[in-house]
Amino acid sequence: MVLKKKKEIQVDAFFLDGQQLEKLQTFTKSEEQNLASLLLHCAQLSNGIQQIQCIKQIMPLVKKMDQNSACDPMVKACLDILGEIYFSLGMKNPLKKVLASSLNGLSEQFMTEAVQSFVCCLREELKTTDIYLYRKVLDNLASCMEDFSLGMMTWSVLSLVLTCSFLQKSLLDIQEENRKNSGNCIVQTQLMHDLLVAIKVSMMLVQKLQENIQGNLWKNPDSLIWQSMCSLLKSSTNFLMDETLLQTVQTTSGLAFILFTKAMYGPPEELPSLVSVFLLLRLYAQCSIPAWFVSNCGILCTEELSDSVLLFLCHGALAMLEWKKGSMGENGEKLLLDIASVLLSLSSELKESSMATSLSRILAIWTNSALDALVSCSPNLKISLNGNSDIIGKLLGYVYTHWEHPLDAVRHQTKLIFKNLLQIHRTTITGSDEKSDLFFAGLTKSLLSLEWHVKGKYASLGCLVECLGTENILQLDRTIPVQILDVMNDQSLAPYASDLLETMFVNHKVHFTSSFQERTWIDQWHDTWVSPLLLILCEGNHDQTTYVIDYYLPKLLKCSPDSLSYMIKILQASADANLGSRSTRGALGALMACLRTARAHGHLELSNIMSSGLVSSECVKQGLVHQHNQVCIDALGLLCETHRSTEIVSMEEMQLIQFSITYNLNSQSPSVRQQMCSLLRKLFCRIQESSQVLYKLEQNKTKQELLEDSTKWDPVGILQQYKVFMSSVCDRLFEALFPGSSHATRFSTLTILGSIAEIFSVQKGQTQVFQLTQEINSTRVQTLIQCFASTFEEVKVLAFELLIKLRDVAFNLQDSENLELLFQAAMDLSTSTKPYDCVTASYLLNFLVHHEELQLCGVFLFVFFLILVIKLLLANVEEEIFQAKKSLLQAAASFPMYGRVHCITGALQQLPLNNLTLITEWKQMVARLILMSYKLSGVVSPVVQSSSPEGLIPMESDSETADRLQMILHEIQPKDTNDYFIQAKILKEYCKVEPEKLVDHKPTENICKERQTCDVTAQMVLVCCWRSMKEISLLLGTLCKLLPSQAASESSDGLITVEQVNNIGDYFKHHLLQSRHRGAFELAYAGFVQLTETLSRCNSESLRRMPEQWLCHVLGEIKSCDPSSKLCTTRRSAGIPFYIQALLASEPKKGKADLLKMTMKELISLAAPLNESSSIIPQVHALNILRALFRDTRLGENIMPYVADGVQAAILGFMSPVWAVRNSSTLLFSALITRIFGVKRGKDENSKKNRMTGREFFSRFPSLYPFLLKELEIVANALDSETEELKLHPSLFLLLLILGKLYPSPMDGTYSALSMAPFVPFIIRCGHSPVYRSRDMSGRALVPFVMVNEVPQTVLSLLKGLPDCTSPCIRQNAIHGTLLQVFHLLQSYLESKQHINSDFQEGLSDIVTCVGTKLWLAKRPNPCLVTRAAYIDVLVMLSTRLGKFQRPGTQLFGFWEEMNTIISGSELMTGILYSSAVPGLTQYLQSITKLVISVLSVTAGLGIQSSSSPFAEKIAKPSLSVVSLLHCEFHEVRLLVLEAVLLWLKQINSKQITEKERGVLCLLADLEDTLLTIALKEKNLQCFCKVLEILYNMDLRSVLPKTECSIKMDPNELLSWSLNVVDISNSILLMYVLCFQISEEVLKKWVQLIVCSCGDEQQTEMLLSAAEVLKSITSFFLINEKLILGLSDTLAMWKCVVLLLQNEDLVVRDAAAEVIQMSCCIHCYSYFLSTEFAFRIVNAPMALDLAFGILCELLQLWGEIRAGIPILLEWLLGDNDHFLITVVLVLVKEEDDYLFDKGEVNFWAEKLTNVKQLSKHLLQLISMTHLTSADQVELHQLSRTVLEQAQLVAHLLKMLPPTPEFSKTVEFTRLAIQNERISICLKILHLLKSDDICKNKNLEK
Repeated sequence: MVLKKKKEIQVDAFFLDGQQLEKLQTFTKSEEQNLASLLLHCAQLSNGIQQIQCIKQIMPLVKKMDQNSACDPMVKACLDILGEIYFSLGMKNPLKKVLASSLNGLSEQFMTEAVQSFVCCLREELKTTDIYLYRKVLDNLASCMEDFSLGMMTWSVLSLVLTCSFLQKSLLDIQEENRKNSGNCIVQTQLMHDLLVAIKVSMMLVQKLQENIQGNLWKNPDSLIWQSMCSLLKSSTNFLMDETLLQTVQTTSGLAFILFTKAMYGPPEELPSLVSVFLLLRLYAQCSIPAWFVSNCGILCTEELSDSVLLFLCHGALAMLEWKKGSMGENGEKLLLDIASVLLSLSSELKESSMATSLSRILAIWTNSALDALVSCSPNLKISLNGNSDIIGKLLGYVYTHWEHPLDAVRHQTKLIFKNLLQIHRTTITGSDEKSDLFFAGLTKSLLSLEWHVKGKYASLGCLVECLGTENILQLDRTIPVQILDVMNDQSLAPYASDLLETMFVNHKVHFTSSFQERTWIDQWHDTWVSPLLLILCEGNHDQTTYVIDYYLPKLLKCSPDSLSYMIKILQASADANLGSRSTRGALGALMACLRTARAHGHLELSNIMSSGLVSSECVKQGLVHQHNQVCIDALGLLCETHRSTEIVSMEEMQLIQFSITYNLNSQSPSVRQQMCSLLRKLFCRIQESSQVLYKLEQNKTKQELLEDSTKWDPVGILQQYKVFMSSVCDRLFEALFPGSSHATRFSTLTILGSIAEIFSVQKGQTQVFQLTQEINSTRVQTLIQCFASTFEEVKVLAFELLIKLRDVAFNLQDSENLELLFQAAMDLSTSTKPYDCVTASYLLNFLVHHEELQLCGVFLFVFFLILVIKLLLANVEEEIFQAKKSLLQAAASFPMYGRVHCITGALQQLPLNNLTLITEWKQMVARLILMSYKLSGVVSPVVQSSSPEGLIPMESDSETADRLQMILHEIQPKDTNDYFIQAKILKEYCKVEPEKLVDHKPTENICKERQTCDVTAQMVLVCCWRSMKEISLLLGTLCKLLPSQAASESSDGLITVEQVNNIGDYFKHHLLQSRHRGAFELAYAGFVQLTETLSRCNSESLRRMPEQWLCHVLGEIKSCDPSSKLCTTRRSAGIPFYIQALLASEPKKGKADLLKMTMKELISLAAPLNESSSIIPQVHALNILRALFRDTRLGENIMPYVADGVQAAILGFMSPVWAVRNSSTLLFSALITRIFGVKRGKDENSKKNRMTGREFFSRFPSLYPFLLKELEIVANALDSETEELKLHPSLFLLLLILGKLYPSPMDGTYSALSMAPFVPFIIRCGHSPVYRSRDMSGRALVPFVMVNEVPQTVLSLLKGLPDCTSPCIRQNAIHGTLLQVFHLLQSYLESKQHINSDFQEGLSDIVTCVGTKLWLAKRPNPCLVTRAAYIDVLVMLSTRLGKFQRPGTQLFGFWEEMNTIISGSELMTGILYSSAVPGLTQYLQSITKLVISVLSVTAGLGIQSSSSPFAEKIAKPSLSVVSLLHCEFHEVRLLVLEAVLLWLKQINSKQITEKERGVLCLLADLEDTLLTIALKEKNLQCFCKVLEILYNMDLRSVLPKTECSIKMDPNELLSWSLNVVDISNSILLMYVLCFQISEEVLKKWVQLIVCSCGDEQQTEMLLSAAEVLKSITSFFLINEKLILGLSDTLAMWKCVVLLLQNEDLVVRDAAAEVIQMSCCIHCYSYFLSTEFAFRIVNAPMALDLAFGILCELLQLWGEIRAGIPILLEWLLGDNDHFLITVVLVLVKEEDDYLFDKGEVNFWAEKLTNVKQLSKHLLQLISMTHLTSADQVELHQLSRTVLEQAQLVAHLLKMLPPTPEFSKTVEFTRLAIQNERISICLKILHLLKSDDICKNKNLEK
């Protein structure tokens, strides 16, 4: 259900002048209605819609008039007035269209008079001389030619010469006016659009000329029409060549030029030759040109045509020439091919975003024209346009290059081009079989071989499916649907994938329905398209299921709604067995998703499926509290979303909604909260809209037709249910705002309440079923106000917005004393040293200024009070500035000024600019605010402009330390001098402020009244200064918004003058260019952006030109290298890039971006490396600014044409000898990599998501091709040194990095002019680099430059180039680089999906053979361990790959024999003689270990032991076993083996291992003894953890019996040892024993360990381990019918579960919830029976509720109610230590030293939720409890403790200052929570006592 606001249609009414009205009145007859009276009545209406209705009555009235009426003066006068009305109306006014439609129906006798009237009116229009009124005349001319018969007749009667001359005059005048207003963007834009309309009208006129004038009389060169045509042709030529015009004007001029030429040129069949030979190919000698053409279009003959002009000419030819029916003959066919050649040549030149978009659109138009031409063409054209032709190949190359273009428009046009190319080929092969066509077969194979991360693959495959059919594609690979669905876990690919799937399954269904008469095919269709979907919904990850539901499921249901019943049937059958988990939805979640989607799209009615029993309410209830967040949302969506916004909400739905709200408000996930609030908003809208229907139904129920419907519902009853439901929802929401409620709960609650207040607001003419104001009382208002104290600003915002909506009630419920306290609290907070306090103050003040008592007279008093508040704040801050000038340190410590300024800015944002009063007062106020900003800036700016602003102030306060720091301060003194940095400051015991100097209204709260020494840290001073700068900037930016857009310099309407704006601009410039502190200049930038955006919208020329002037000035200053310049060259040029960003971002988006072009040109030239030392600083600035601009997303694609130049500047700058240039170049290069390849989303460095094919890269940035090739050659030559001298080229790393970002594609054919082959030898030579990292990168960079089919040959060449062991000169660096290149090439080759065929097998066999000839490199004769390791890595890859498809008895057993030879000869077998310090030893040992593991896995998996071959026998006895590897002295070897063992073990346990792979079981045989031994002796922590994890995954029944013989421990001792391990290593060993007797002492220690492990301070891993232990022991200890651990320890374990359920970490909570789920599965307690449904998988809030319920049931089962209640009451009361901390916090008044410490930030845990849920179950439990006298004694002691705490809390609350929720938030919250705990405890204790007294009285009776 989508909520859409209804748009009101606005129609401007017309008005007649006095003379026209008088004329009509003279013809008006009182006794009857005539045309004049009707028009007079119409003119007197002020509503345009009413006038439309009146106009529609003209024709019926005219039709009643007789034929003689045509001569009636009244008719003539009315027609004249109608003509004047028509031409006075605007083009888009609906009145104009209605009037034209009415006049079209005039009969012949009236038409003549009407034409004369219109001709007179239009002739007057054509006399217009005002350039800015031309647009109105042009619109009227256009309207006469657009489906308006009267207008066409008027135009034909009117002189054509007159019309043409007006058009020509308008074109020339507008062009000249545009030239005069150069630089005035707003006026120029208006003139450009006027010019565009004039050209379009000229084209319409010429087209009408051709249609309406017979013969060629008008082509007479002496005629006036011909001369007018020549003038129009000349103008269109000039516009076409004028690069200063908007692109749309040039494009339209291209169309006009071809149209005019076509109309004037003869014969028509010669026109294509003129366009092709002369204009496009520029072959003047081959074409005879008429003199008139040369004289009017001479500029085209003499000047070189730019690429854009050629493009527009091609567009004109394609759009304006007739391509159908072969009317232009062979010349037309040649022109078509020539245009294609020109366009393809332009594709490599036009890189600007707008031009690239135009080119793609024109290419798509070309394909349409080609399709038209093929309908009737010569055989030669069919051959030229066949799919295998050169031109189609190049067009396909364009498609492959641009199908992932960053512009949506280009990608869309690319899809159209590809689709049309397929149709073109189909047309050329008409009559032959498409299925066997080689072009289609090759294209399909290439597309399917592409990786699925290529977005262009989806659209292209979709086009192929439409062309060939889904069934033909699926015959090649039936797994395609599954593959596409697997891709949908990536949001960037999901829309493309879903579109392709939709195309395929719709096409598939059409194929089946046309092939089969019955629906026997539906099962096959379901198996293909629905079954994979259901599997993903049940088992897929979160992202994948979300995107599948959002994108795929609705389309599938739309195609086949009947499939829903199939889905429900399948999912219902498995719902009980597959409930899902916290990571998967399961069948239940999948069912909720399907039902929700189906209901939202109108495929089912919820009431129907619930009444039929298909889905039960219990099933929905389980979904609402599911552990998987999205299942909860889907279940809620099922209830809230429907396609009908007026559908009645049933009682059952309302009950389920209430249940959901109870347990889902506190969600940590922002997306879940937003979805929940959005869904509930839809529900409330449904209630509101359906209630309106019910009210109308109730009002009209007396009508018979509604009586029948009203029997279905009881409107009054339903409305009452709505009211009760909404009231209960509000009660629950306000209850959720208790003290200590989490941020998530408050956010959800306030958002929902805000929706209720907005949706159920009182509107005129409506009766609301519910009003939130009726639920508001003073307590709830106070609760909302207390939300301002939240540490999260979004909560403050929501509370403020809600209070403003309820302000009438809110202020009525607050007394004046309380409002005064709130105002004082706001003033106190505004000067707090805590930065976040001023935000609270601002919201409080903004709320208080809306006080109703001050709004009795409307806006006036509100504005007056706003002025008073700002004046008070301003007076305070002015006094504080005065004091800060004396001592900034005192100000930072006692009264930082930024809080006041923040409050002023917030108050100004409340100003009603549309209805402003007290203008004079506001002008004075604005002037004072600006002056105050400058003064405050003068005080704090020296700190933020200092060279080192972070540490100027000494952090010690004693004299001795200050003396020692004196010298240091002199040394670090910045170049910006400032007096108060000359000596170290110490704040003495007394403040220096004299109270008598303060006037009465000035603040006194900042004066230190107590005798104390105030320590001032550097952080405090810096925060005071940069936050002050921030607030000044935001204030000035806000003030700039007060400048009206229409204000001129002398205007008095604005609150701020042009001079003030200019001064503010200078201020921003000064601070952005000189501030050093990032916080200061980043936030000054925010204010400056507001200023520049305001200036860009001004009509004032001087204001609008300011940004351009500032930009030119700063660029000039950067270029000048002035030694006196204060521009900061360190800190990445500080604020300079921000300054330039703001100026460029303010440039109008629809213009030509002239400022950006000018700036980029300047910066690129400055960034180019020069030799002069004076150019270093400009170069650094330019590089830093370029980095910022390339990172700025607002500049969009406009910045892309400069990327190639930026890359060149970065790479060349990296070779600079100056560190600053290299540093800035590196940062620029990083920004460019992100701009080119996209933001990196994952951690995988080699992921193809942030990469590009080589073809696409060099096509988009062609200038980088020669540059990178040249630089790479230089680098390679530098590395080719026979002496192996260490020569490092600076740019090597950058070159390899960017080349390594490319990857090969099967679509990279021979059509690319940018061949990748020249790079290959240079990259191979770069592999000889002496730098390890460079060699590795060269290996990765080589991959995209070698075609897949060339990989075997390249690998063989590289391997043959390796030296033999007898070679005289062995260069290990070269060997290593070559091996890395072989490794990466092989890896890419083996992972590719393209060559799993005989060629692949043959190539792999050749590689294996060649590898065998260089095996010496993997053995001891090779002394270099690094190259040995690299060679072994290649062998490991081949071993793993061969093992996947190798079978016993094949010819490659020799390979395995060689592997065993290498293993047996390795140091692992013979002993390691090296020390660990030997380079490469660790790497070699890891590689050889991987080889051993690979061979062991392959041989065990192949079952080679059973083979009788001699090779098999040899391989069957590996020279190294797992056990021997585990005893290796190097922990790296042990770790790899342990990881392999763990992997095998998990595969076996999860049953993921196939029968053929069961051989790995033999590798794990008899490992228990070894692992137990290692566990005792292992010193390496990683290995030790792996051993413990392996033992945990093993069957303990096979491990424990071996402990006595292997490690001499019984199970009891083993448990003791493991507990000691936990104490030492702070980790949990997950081991428990059921089948052995454990001593009570050990068990106690174990329980204590678990309890300690559940503390809040523990790490997540520890808490998860504890949860796993608790889950494991649930059935044995927690819910056992017998108390094995005793009551105390068992309850301690239960308390651990409760603590984990309240942990801040969601993962921990979910793990703890599984304990409750297990309890529910094992036993079904009566608690569950009372709910009539057993929850089997629940979220943490529900689990917490269930936990207390289960615990109370267990106390009854154990018979321990009396012993358990006191313990549970202690849980209720809370931890005594925590309470004591609260007491200390209140009593000890110490200021917190941490500036940004917000106190206890609560993200999830809510103490009172725990208390309320426990008390609910306790109250049920005590109803069946009888206490003895001994119990009463214990309860009496507990009561006394509770009462003492109650008295203490009451006393502490009284000690707090007024409004403690703001001034002492932490202490107040803690006391409020404790107070609630105490009151609940007292209530239960009272019930226990009273209940016991009653029972005693009954016994006495």
